[in-house]
Amino acid sequence: MSQPVTQPQASLYIGGRFVEGQGDVLPVMFAFDGSTIATLHEASADQVGQATETAQAAQPAWAALPPVERGRVLQRAAAIIRERNDELSMLETLDTGKPIQETLVADWESGAAALEYFGGLAATLTGQTIPLGRDWAYTIREPLGVCAGIGAWNYPSQIACWKAAPALIMGNSMVFKPSEETPLGALKLAEILTEAGLPDGVFNVVQGRGAVGAALVNDTRVAKVSLTGSVPTGQKVYAAAAEGMRHVTMELGGKSPLIVFDDANIEDAAGAAILANFYSSGQICSNGTRVFLQEGIAQAFLDRLCERIRNIRIGDPRDPDTQFGPIISDAQAAKIRTAIAAGQSDGARMVAGGPGEGAFVPPTVFADATDDMQIAREEIFGPVLTALTFRDEAEVIARANASPYGLAAGVFTRDLARGHRVAARLEAGTCWINAYNLTPVEMPFGGVKLSGVGRENSAAAIEHYSQIKTVYVGMGDVDAPY
Repeated sequence: MSQPVTQPQASLYIGGRFVEGQGDVLPVMFAFDGSTIATLHEASADQVGQATETAQAAQPAWAALPPVERGRVLQRAAAIIRERNDELSMLETLDTGKPIQETLVADWESGAAALEYFGGLAATLTGQTIPLGRDWAYTIREPLGVCAGIGAWNYPSQIACWKAAPALIMGNSMVFKPSEETPLGALKLAEILTEAGLPDGVFNVVQGRGAVGAALVNDTRVAKVSLTGSVPTGQKVYAAAAEGMRHVTMELGGKSPLIVFDDANIEDAAGAAILANFYSSGQICSNGTRVFLQEGIAQAFLDRLCERIRNIRIGDPRDPDTQFGPIISDAQAAKIRTAIAAGQSDGARMVAGGPGEGAFVPPTVFADATDDMQIAREEIFGPVLTALTFRDEAEVIARANASPYGLAAGVFTRDLARGHRVAARLEAGTCWINAYNLTPVEMPFGGVKLSGVGRENSAAAIEHYSQIKTVYVGMGDVDAPY
């Protein structure tokens, strides 16, 4: 099967144009067969500085535009993305290894929705008037300045849009560093934003590994850092940002619970567990990888789940019929296989899947697991579902919350009072009742505990890309005590 041309004009995007990186070679691999689909170069330290300097210089004029004008740029970019969704989705498939049937509906389309939503929100970006008797006060919502965005490899283009949209609509500029594993989509976004009318320098892209990210985070011109990544990376970035008292948004990992009560619809719950563990080959931060099954439904649920995953079509992600693609890299596949081996050695019963071979790890299900097992405690970031049983509501809430993570959670039950009651007690930033992993741009998304700080999407994201200035207006004489 032939591949489209994926080599961009150059590796970086600074000041409205492509610029070749001066750092180390950055090969871009197609996870399905290990072929090199593009060869980029990392940004040098000087180029990172050039990007932030350019962003700083471009930001004031962008912020001075009426918000609705900024909104029109974002909405034009959304329209361009939708017009080119087919070609952009194939690029995403080559970049990530995700099946084309996924990327056509879940990646660039989600990014376009974010640009469209925040573009439409522009006219609502107002302050408050506060009456104080004779005097009064008012507030102004101001941009922060230069925002640094650091993306993850699992949803690279979606994440770039999710970060860019609220930042830009508030009048900030951005320097974005995608994951070194999936660097191509951010360059396309930068190109599209320029085509849509974004002034040069407002959105810039630098490429590289950890050292490039560190140089960006530590640049004193950066006022805000927004990271999507692992907990260890988030802790390092958070500490670095704290040195300059910078604003942060951290969307990190999780070990999220999916709770299935014995009155749940088995077919729906099994479908949710599939979405919560095997979509994108399990490489989703919010996945509900701890599936708590009430004892009365456990066996029927596992039987139906295993029956359904036997029919998953695994193969070339460019094939429209493929439902399940490869793991992003050999290193990630090895990590997943190590976790599967730990599950077996700890005594969990593997009822589906296994370590697989090469780039593929099949959908894997463990039963008879206990909370202290590694597969029930540590994030795997792969297609491994760990099933645990429970007796009653109080027990499962306590066990679900007994984790340092708190990104997401799900509850399946026909008793909606119980669904709301359990969701209220779960320590998670995002909860679903009788659904899972649905993240429309209209609702906030983010975690608690080690899973993150701040929120992506919805009007709540504006709070994390702006600051409030308060102005007190005295309307009479000043009465001083001396």
